[in-house]
Amino acid sequence: MKQHLIVEVFRSSKHDEMYLYVEKSIGLKKVPEELMARFGKGISAMTMLLTTESKLARSKPENVIEGIREKGFYLQLPPAKDDYLLDLYKTPTQAAY
Repeated sequence: MKQHLIVEVFRSSKHDEMYLYVEKSIGLKKVPEELMARFGKGISAMTMLLTTESKLARSKPENVIEGIREKGFYLQLPPAKDDYLLDLYKTPTQAAY
């Protein structure tokens, strides 16, 4: 079954790479206050026609549509950091003399 929604995507003012997808006509009205407090000010990133055939970078379009229809929003979290790279970053480097 083909599904589609006109969605607005907001990026978080507090967290890099965190996004909220909502139905354009409703906006952020259905997003719980607790989530908005952690998310920060929603900065409009784009408006799009989302279909099950849409290509999204880190989410399946059918999951986004389902989340919006069930809860009124879909929260996309930042990608997990690679622990190995994080450990390398934290490890002090030795100067070569």
